[in-house]
Amino acid sequence: MARNKPPRLLILGLGNLLCGDDGLGVAAVERLAHDYELPDGVTAVDGGTLGLALLAHVSDADDLILVDAVRTGEPAGTLVHLDGDAVAPAVRDRLSVHQVGVADLLDSLRLLDAYPRRLVLVGLVPATLELELGLSPAVERSVPELVTRVAAEARDLGYPLTPRNGHAYLPRGDRRAARALGLP
Repeated sequence: MARNKPPRLLILGLGNLLCGDDGLGVAAVERLAHDYELPDGVTAVDGGTLGLALLAHVSDADDLILVDAVRTGEPAGTLVHLDGDAVAPAVRDRLSVHQVGVADLLDSLRLLDAYPRRLVLVGLVPATLELELGLSPAVERSVPELVTRVAAEARDLGYPLTPRNGHAYLPRGDRRAARALGLP
Protein backbone atom coordinates (compact mmCIF):
# COMPACT_ATOMS: atom_id res chain seq x y z
CA MET A 1 0.00 0.00 0.00
CA ALA A 2 1.45 3.37 -1.04
CA ARG A 3 1.94 5.78 1.82
CA ASN A 4 1.13 9.43 1.22
CA LYS A 5 4.24 11.46 1.85
CA PRO A 6 4.01 15.08 2.90
CA PRO A 7 4.84 17.60 0.19
CA ARG A 8 8.53 18.43 -0.01
CA LEU A 9 10.13 21.69 -1.05
CA LEU A 10 13.74 21.86 -2.18
CA ILE A 11 15.38 25.29 -2.22
CA LEU A 12 18.46 24.90 -4.39
CA GLY A 13 21.20 27.54 -4.40
CA LEU A 14 23.22 27.41 -7.59
CA GLY A 15 26.49 28.94 -8.69
CA ASN A 16 30.24 29.08 -8.43
CA LEU A 17 31.68 30.99 -5.46
CA LEU A 18 34.93 31.47 -7.39
CA CYS A 19 33.23 33.47 -10.16
CA GLY A 20 32.04 36.65 -8.46
CA ASP A 21 28.27 37.09 -8.56
CA ASP A 22 27.78 33.62 -10.00
CA GLY A 23 27.95 32.44 -6.38
CA LEU A 24 24.98 34.51 -5.26
CA GLY A 25 22.58 31.55 -5.21
CA VAL A 26 24.82 29.64 -2.84
CA ALA A 27 25.31 32.73 -0.65
CA ALA A 28 21.55 33.39 -0.54
CA VAL A 29 20.67 29.83 0.46
CA GLU A 30 23.34 29.90 3.18
CA ARG A 31 21.84 33.11 4.52
CA LEU A 32 18.29 31.71 4.25
CA ALA A 33 19.26 28.69 6.36
CA HIS A 34 20.80 31.03 8.92
CA ASP A 35 17.92 33.54 9.03
CA TYR A 36 14.95 31.13 8.88
CA GLU A 37 13.83 27.99 10.61
CA LEU A 38 12.97 25.48 7.86
CA PRO A 39 9.87 23.40 8.64
CA ASP A 40 9.64 19.66 8.10
CA GLY A 41 9.46 18.94 4.40
CA VAL A 42 11.71 21.88 3.42
CA THR A 43 15.37 21.44 2.54
CA ALA A 44 17.85 24.12 1.49
CA VAL A 45 20.85 22.81 -0.46
CA ASP A 46 24.04 24.35 -1.81
CA GLY A 47 23.88 22.88 -5.32
CA GLY A 48 26.98 24.71 -6.52
CA THR A 49 27.61 23.77 -10.15
CA LEU A 50 26.74 20.08 -9.84
CA GLY A 51 24.10 19.91 -12.59
CA LEU A 52 23.02 16.30 -13.20
CA ALA A 53 24.70 15.18 -9.97
CA LEU A 54 21.75 16.84 -8.20
CA LEU A 55 19.22 14.51 -9.84
CA ALA A 56 18.70 12.36 -6.72
CA HIS A 57 17.99 15.44 -4.55
CA VAL A 58 15.71 17.14 -7.03
CA SER A 59 13.74 14.07 -8.13
CA ASP A 60 12.42 13.63 -4.58
CA ALA A 61 11.07 17.19 -4.39
CA ASP A 62 7.45 18.01 -5.06
CA ASP A 63 8.23 21.70 -5.38
CA LEU A 64 11.50 23.37 -6.38
CA ILE A 65 12.86 26.88 -5.91
CA LEU A 66 16.09 27.59 -7.80
CA VAL A 67 18.18 30.52 -6.56
CA ASP A 68 20.77 31.83 -9.00
CA ALA A 69 22.34 34.63 -11.01
CA VAL A 70 20.16 35.53 -13.98
CA ARG A 71 21.44 37.63 -16.87
CA THR A 72 18.93 40.15 -18.20
CA GLY A 73 19.24 43.67 -19.54
CA GLU A 74 18.46 45.07 -16.06
CA PRO A 75 21.00 46.69 -13.72
CA ALA A 76 23.13 44.50 -11.44
CA GLY A 77 21.31 43.56 -8.26
CA THR A 78 17.83 43.63 -9.84
CA LEU A 79 15.55 40.88 -8.52
CA VAL A 80 14.41 38.34 -11.13
CA HIS A 81 11.46 35.96 -10.74
CA LEU A 82 10.42 33.23 -13.16
CA ASP A 83 8.03 30.37 -12.61
CA GLY A 84 6.53 27.35 -14.26
CA ASP A 85 7.13 26.98 -17.98
CA ALA A 86 9.26 30.16 -18.11
CA VAL A 87 12.11 28.57 -16.10
CA ALA A 88 13.36 25.86 -18.48
CA PRO A 89 13.82 28.14 -21.51
CA ALA A 90 15.56 30.72 -19.32
CA VAL A 91 18.16 28.25 -18.06
CA ARG A 92 18.98 27.43 -21.67
CA ASP A 93 19.18 31.02 -22.90
CA ARG A 94 19.95 33.63 -20.27
CA LEU A 95 21.76 32.26 -17.26
CA SER A 96 25.35 31.66 -16.28
CA VAL A 97 27.65 29.03 -17.75
CA HIS A 98 26.77 26.30 -15.22
CA GLN A 99 23.12 26.54 -16.24
CA VAL A 100 23.70 24.08 -19.09
CA GLY A 101 23.77 21.47 -16.31
CA VAL A 102 20.55 22.84 -14.83
CA ALA A 103 18.82 22.65 -18.20
CA ASP A 104 19.96 19.02 -18.49
CA LEU A 105 18.73 18.39 -14.95
CA LEU A 106 15.26 19.74 -15.74
CA ASP A 107 15.13 17.73 -18.98
CA SER A 108 16.10 14.57 -17.05
CA LEU A 109 13.37 15.17 -14.47
CA ARG A 110 10.83 15.45 -17.27
CA LEU A 111 12.07 12.19 -18.85
CA LEU A 112 11.89 10.41 -15.48
CA ASP A 113 8.38 11.75 -14.85
CA ALA A 114 9.77 13.42 -11.71
CA TYR A 115 9.36 17.05 -12.77
CA PRO A 116 8.36 19.23 -9.81
CA ARG A 117 4.70 20.17 -9.69
CA ARG A 118 5.75 23.77 -9.01
CA LEU A 119 9.04 25.28 -10.21
CA VAL A 120 10.27 28.78 -9.40
CA LEU A 121 13.53 30.55 -10.16
CA VAL A 122 14.42 33.57 -8.04
CA GLY A 123 17.67 35.41 -8.53
CA LEU A 124 19.56 38.59 -9.08
CA VAL A 125 21.16 40.14 -12.13
CA PRO A 126 24.94 39.77 -11.72
CA ALA A 127 27.47 42.56 -12.17
CA THR A 128 30.32 40.17 -12.92
CA LEU A 129 30.82 36.46 -13.52
CA GLU A 130 34.59 36.76 -13.79
CA LEU A 131 37.04 34.74 -11.71
CA GLU A 132 37.05 36.56 -8.37
CA LEU A 133 36.01 35.87 -4.82
CA GLY A 134 33.02 37.60 -3.27
CA LEU A 135 29.94 39.34 -4.54
CA SER A 136 29.89 42.75 -6.18
CA PRO A 137 28.57 45.60 -4.00
CA ALA A 138 25.31 45.87 -6.01
CA VAL A 139 24.56 42.18 -5.62
CA GLU A 140 25.69 42.04 -1.96
CA ARG A 141 23.23 44.86 -1.16
CA SER A 142 20.40 42.93 -2.85
CA VAL A 143 20.99 39.53 -1.20
CA PRO A 144 18.76 40.32 1.85
CA GLU A 145 15.88 41.20 -0.52
CA LEU A 146 16.52 37.97 -2.44
CA VAL A 147 16.43 35.89 0.74
CA THR A 148 13.18 37.57 1.80
CA ARG A 149 11.71 36.83 -1.64
CA VAL A 150 12.75 33.16 -1.47
CA ALA A 151 11.08 32.88 1.96
CA ALA A 152 7.94 34.52 0.52
CA GLU A 153 7.95 32.08 -2.41
CA ALA A 154 8.20 29.16 0.01
CA ARG A 155 5.26 30.56 1.99
CA ASP A 156 3.24 31.04 -1.22
CA LEU A 157 3.91 27.40 -2.08
CA GLY A 158 2.54 26.34 1.32
CA TYR A 159 5.78 26.07 3.29
CA PRO A 160 5.94 28.88 5.86
CA LEU A 161 9.50 29.59 6.99
CA THR A 162 9.86 31.06 10.46
CA PRO A 163 12.34 33.92 10.88
CA ARG A 164 14.99 33.23 13.51
CA ASN A 165 15.78 35.72 16.20
CA GLY A 166 19.35 35.92 17.25
CA HIS A 167 22.78 36.52 15.94
CA ALA A 168 23.44 38.76 12.97
CA TYR A 169 24.32 37.04 9.75
CA LEU A 170 28.02 37.00 9.00
CA PRO A 171 28.63 36.50 5.29
CA ARG A 172 30.88 33.74 4.08
CA GLY A 173 33.60 36.29 3.36
CA ASP A 174 36.41 36.37 0.86
CA ARG A 175 39.08 35.43 3.37
CA ARG A 176 37.61 32.04 4.26
CA ALA A 177 37.36 31.03 0.62
CA ALA A 178 40.84 32.38 -0.06
CA ARG A 179 42.30 30.40 2.86
CA ALA A 180 40.57 27.24 1.61
CA LEU A 181 42.34 27.73 -1.70
CA GLY A 182 45.68 28.26 0.03
CA LEU A 183 45.84 31.91 -0.98
CA PRO A 184 47.39 34.55 1.30
